[in-house]
Amino acid sequence: MLDDRYSLAFKLYPYERSPDQDAPSTVRHPVVVMGGGPIGVATALDLGLQGIPVVLLDDHEGVGVGSRAICFAKRTLEVAARYGCGDEMLDKGVIWNVGKVFHKDRKVFEFNLLPEDGHRYPAFINLQQPYFEKFLVDRVRATQAEGAPIDLRGKNRVDTVEVKDDHVVLDITTPDGPYRLEAEWLIGCDGASSPLRKMLDLDFEGRVFQDSFLIADITMTADFPTERWFWFEPSFKDSGASALLHKQPDGVWRIDFQVGWDVDRKEELKEENVRRRLDAMLGPDVEYELVWTSIYTFQCRRMKKFRHGRVIFAGDAAHQVSPFGARGANSGIQDVDNLGWKLGLVLNGHAPEHLLDSYDEERIHGADENILNSTRATDFITPKSKASQILRNAVLDLAAEYPFARPLVNSGRLSVPCIYDGLSLTGADTLAGGPARARPGAPCPDAPLNGGYLLDRLGGDFVILAINTDAPEGLEVDGIPVRTLHLASADDPTGALAARYLGTASAAVYLVRPDQHVVARWSDLDDNALAAAMHKACGKEPA
Repeated sequence: MLDDRYSLAFKLYPYERSPDQDAPSTVRHPVVVMGGGPIGVATALDLGLQGIPVVLLDDHEGVGVGSRAICFAKRTLEVAARYGCGDEMLDKGVIWNVGKVFHKDRKVFEFNLLPEDGHRYPAFINLQQPYFEKFLVDRVRATQAEGAPIDLRGKNRVDTVEVKDDHVVLDITTPDGPYRLEAEWLIGCDGASSPLRKMLDLDFEGRVFQDSFLIADITMTADFPTERWFWFEPSFKDSGASALLHKQPDGVWRIDFQVGWDVDRKEELKEENVRRRLDAMLGPDVEYELVWTSIYTFQCRRMKKFRHGRVIFAGDAAHQVSPFGARGANSGIQDVDNLGWKLGLVLNGHAPEHLLDSYDEERIHGADENILNSTRATDFITPKSKASQILRNAVLDLAAEYPFARPLVNSGRLSVPCIYDGLSLTGADTLAGGPARARPGAPCPDAPLNGGYLLDRLGGDFVILAINTDAPEGLEVDGIPVRTLHLASADDPTGALAARYLGTASAAVYLVRPDQHVVARWSDLDDNALAAAMHKACGKEPA
């Protein structure tokens, strides 16, 4: 029986008749978002916080069935903090640091994901996706009360789209009948099966792996530790070729069983068959209740392009990866983080439209990196030949005894944000001795400051970060405000800021994008260099 947390009856944006349905002529909006999952709501929130009117259309009225995504990475928490709901996620989520890898009945090794000291957020939390969606919608409601122009419309199903040169026409069905909208920009966040992608006759390129995995979310009384446990060829009967155990909030546990390709999915999902596998794994003394079950297939695929004129795709609608490694929802939030500020600049007239081509460039780069890592994990977890299975098991045997072999074990290496090395918006690096982790193209690492953390101080603007050097205040480049943040050794109580941003340099100036990726860095500020970096970051020709 499904818990209320996973029920479609949990309505976050119930249907209400819109004034657009009674307008004498078709209404045009700057942005329409299609799809009300976490990626769609985050997109609406990002744009609304910039003061850009946005309408979100969803064929449901709230969260979908099942916990689905559960592993949220540090980078997602940092982005959520800028949206105003990072602490809610942290407070509700289960922080886990330790992972253990088993082969049959033997522990091969364990690892610890706890990052170095000096970060506001941990490496990962486990949190059911419905909670994430609710926290985002709660934040939308709060910003609406403050005047943010965000309109969430449940039970608004998009049936057809027609892409014009400068806008998109949408035909929509509601409980009160059909109506039509126009959008200057349409953002497709409607999931892996994306009706929008099908309407435009677009498809994925990539691999579908011939294996099936059974997911079971359960509540149980067993005293398992708050750790990620992964078994290769588990010794418990009827478990399949691999198994995974994760703890979630509210006493819910996620268990994955690798069940093979040629299975009868309907038969596998019968409660007695799910319980047979769980009983074999957990033992006769563990009491549990089923919350939700599903079967999925590994897919590592993406669209050839994410931008198609005035239509842009994000999240699972644009790319899919296997769930091992937690790259699905996390990479989707990075899509939103990348797209939001760029679309904002274009709509406000501060950047040319072709800046949005850099969304295609950067997030395809990110998707390819995620697909590569996910494919490697999938190939290791599900070897497709006897020879590859022998090799995989030899690595596991070695890893139990020898540390050098442990990096070769891949049970789903976990998501990290990509670095936009050498891409079109990435600028100069003339900081001699600057640390590689904060190079141009990289996301800014956090650091503790007196009274808080660096990323909170950076916010969501273009920022000049000046460390141990002067920089002017109140700058504006081509109408775009550039805020200055001055920091010195006295602001760096642990030395983390110096280690992460100075390296062997005594001073540094960084230009940081609104998504907190580094544009360029120098030993001191030069007006011409700053202007050139800003033009580059905004997709403009050099001045």
